Amino acid sequence: MKATGLRAYAIGYLIFLYAPIVLLPIFAFNDSKIIAFPLSGFTTHWFAEMWSDSQLFNALKNSMIISGTTAIIATTLGIFAARASTRFSFPAKGGLLGMIMLPLVLPEMIVAMSLLVVLLAIGVKLSFLTVILGHVLICTPFAVAILSSAFQSLDKSLEEAAYDLGETPISTFRLIILPLVMPGIISSLLICFTISLDEFIIAYFLSGADTVLSAYIYGQFRFPARVPAMLALGTILVLVSIILLSIAEYFRRRGIAKTGGKDTGGFL
Repeated sequence: MKATGLRAYAIGYLIFLYAPIVLLPIFAFNDSKIIAFPLSGFTTHWFAEMWSDSQLFNALKNSMIISGTTAIIATTLGIFAARASTRFSFPAKGGLLGMIMLPLVLPEMIVAMSLLVVLLAIGVKLSFLTVILGHVLICTPFAVAILSSAFQSLDKSLEEAAYDLGETPISTFRLIILPLVMPGIISSLLICFTISLDEFIIAYFLSGADTVLSAYIYGQFRFPARVPAMLALGTILVLVSIILLSIAEYFRRRGIAKTGGKDTGGFL
């Protein structure tokens, strides 16, 4: 009886969680501006309307620049933090790692408001750079978590063998360690890119006059006639996100298998 109740709860939870995503493409192909059942018919008009929106592509270009830059910076910081946390012991190690991972548990609204107040107080103009700063802050913990798993799976004897053969710490890191953790690095890049592309609250608070994709979509929902085109865009974004997360999970598992580690769980 208990197992049946837990199974019913799990099924109900999954339906509640994923039903809106399932309904998204249904209404994106619906031949009506009204989001309601019964459906009026099948159409691809909303995808064509979305494709002809120059402002949308400008916002998409801005978001791609922000997301790409965020992924590179966050992953680079994650490499250093993960390497230090898994290889070295130093004072206040636990506290420093806790501070790095803190954005994972802080509400994004609080993070966005705090950054906005601080940046305006020191006279920094809101722009792409401020959005990147905020996104790096929330993406770095994910990069550290992914890369820490990759570094922990490394066989230390490989590093020691490189030292015995005359390699320096820098050359060992570049020639031995980085190639072994490269699947984890690729996974981190993809995850951070996806998080930054989908993130709304920080982008809305810190973007200033520059329009990013998430804020643009939010603004378009004020106009009922634009909703179907945004649903079409949402369908494409969901598909892209699933593809990127699947690739990231593939590289994460490949990295663990490559280093001979044990898979303790993943994104999918």
